Amino acid sequence: MTVLRMSSLFLRTLREDPADAEVPSHRLLVRAGYIRRVSPGIYTWLPLGLRVLRNVERIVREEMDQISQELLFPALLPREPFEATGRWVEYGDNIFRLKDRKDGDYLLGPTHEELFTLAVKDMFSSYKDLPVSLYQIQTKYRDEARPRAGLLRGREFVMKDSYSFDIDEAGLAKSYDAHRDAYIKIFDRLGFHYVIVQAMAGAMGGSKSEEFLATAENGEDTYVRCEDCGYAANVEAVRVPAPAPVAADVLAGMPPAQVIDTPGTPTIESLVDFLNSAHPRVDRPWAAGDTLKNVVLMLSYPDGRREPLVVGVPGDREVDEKRLAAQVEPAVAVPFTDSEFAAYPGLVRGYIGPQALGADPERASATGIRYLTDPRVSEGTAWVTGANLNGKHVLGLVAGRDFSSDGTIEAAEVKVGDPCPSCGQGEGLQAARGIEMGHIFQLGTKYAQALDLKVLDESGKLVTVVMGSYGVGVSRAVACVAEGNHDEFGLCWPREISPADVHIVATGKDEEVFVAAETLARELADEGLDVVYDDRRGVSPGVKFKDSELIGVPTIVVVGRGLADGKVEIKDRRSGERREVAVGQALAEVCREVRG
Repeated sequence: MTVLRMSSLFLRTLREDPADAEVPSHRLLVRAGYIRRVSPGIYTWLPLGLRVLRNVERIVREEMDQISQELLFPALLPREPFEATGRWVEYGDNIFRLKDRKDGDYLLGPTHEELFTLAVKDMFSSYKDLPVSLYQIQTKYRDEARPRAGLLRGREFVMKDSYSFDIDEAGLAKSYDAHRDAYIKIFDRLGFHYVIVQAMAGAMGGSKSEEFLATAENGEDTYVRCEDCGYAANVEAVRVPAPAPVAADVLAGMPPAQVIDTPGTPTIESLVDFLNSAHPRVDRPWAAGDTLKNVVLMLSYPDGRREPLVVGVPGDREVDEKRLAAQVEPAVAVPFTDSEFAAYPGLVRGYIGPQALGADPERASATGIRYLTDPRVSEGTAWVTGANLNGKHVLGLVAGRDFSSDGTIEAAEVKVGDPCPSCGQGEGLQAARGIEMGHIFQLGTKYAQALDLKVLDESGKLVTVVMGSYGVGVSRAVACVAEGNHDEFGLCWPREISPADVHIVATGKDEEVFVAAETLARELADEGLDVVYDDRRGVSPGVKFKDSELIGVPTIVVVGRGLADGKVEIKDRRSGERREVAVGQALAEVCREVRG
């Protein structure tokens, strides 16, 4: 195999962290000479980094080739297919758009659903051609507003995307399960801990969706899980159990709503304090969860439309931006401005109540603004909320009796200890953070319908093909593995994706040391191993040792002072364990170490 000699290797390690590095993977991949920043969110893969990237690609290919066929689409794509699916507009500012010399519109592909769909439409026309699964490993482009965390959130990245095409939903279920199993094998081999969680389909569309999250304290995705039943979901996908319906006789016996003066209560906390002082309950103290908070937002759509929206949530919870975003996309929720409040005089800031809200013309609300509420705001629940008058709130406003909404929305924050949506038992939900490494969708017919992908079924009738979509972040995987495989000294690569099998360090000035190290490096290469050989002269042993730990190859061999006694040292990078072996046995011992 290959001997990479550090005297000529295109490599420069750094002792200091890069100023823009936020997470360990970013710091270490730059310091160890795997990547270099070109501009925000865009990186050059240096030789060692490219070897790791190619190893990740190899693992992905080996597993995907068992269930799918590889092809490769261009990255430069015409506007028309994306126009047909509506995504030319829906993507908004999130894609790179360009024009050719004839003023034709193009984009740099962020995903390739349209191209996969059209390829199958071009070549297949019968149920006999299905099922088929196709994949590619390709560079993608997204105009991230805030690229960050190195390879974890970039503007250019490598992704494996695959798509299944089936005649019916039963076939889709089989294709989905096959990809799910392949992903488990891929992530098991990559060498990081991960969880599989329920997820939102989002702009991709479709029904069932799951994410593969690498567990990481600094991950940008939050997920929850139940230790009792094993339920796990991205917070965007958590479904809040609605309270049990209130019996009709109980509802009939509830006192009428009452408008009260609530001076000096600009916050939920101050309102609760006032209620407990001026209007104490008999059964228990008032709490923030007894109040209904109405949050006013403006939805901005990719086509330029703007629509006001009010979200009602219990007062002990905030609106979760990620959960809200997943519910309203492709629109983006932005704060309501002073001028927008002025355009809706029916909105009394600080005292907004549901009586003034609603888009249903039959209710003829004062504002006509669409009003969506948390599932906990169910029929028969009573609330303290704004009275749409300055300095006044309403006590005992009952959902279904005194007000109604235009629907429900899962936008309130999920808290540790919340009841499990699946079993409702135990100590409630626990939260953790992770990095999205894979996402699988049962797309259904969204893209097939938009692009008219149909085949003849057994009876000769045209039917719409059912699709699945499956993605793996290949370049992100490099960073993700680094996040979970490092210590205070540097990287500790899992053997299967390491840039080399062995890192030989020649220390000292004696020529015999370099001759012995060179011989061992060549012998190991002849045995089929990849070797990084630190043959630099005039570099201190301390610097070489630090570089070997920073670079993170799993097995380090030191040829130095012990050579006078006929010994070399073999060190395990991860555990730090060291042992001396005779020079004559070094080849066999290192091969045994590498091959297990």
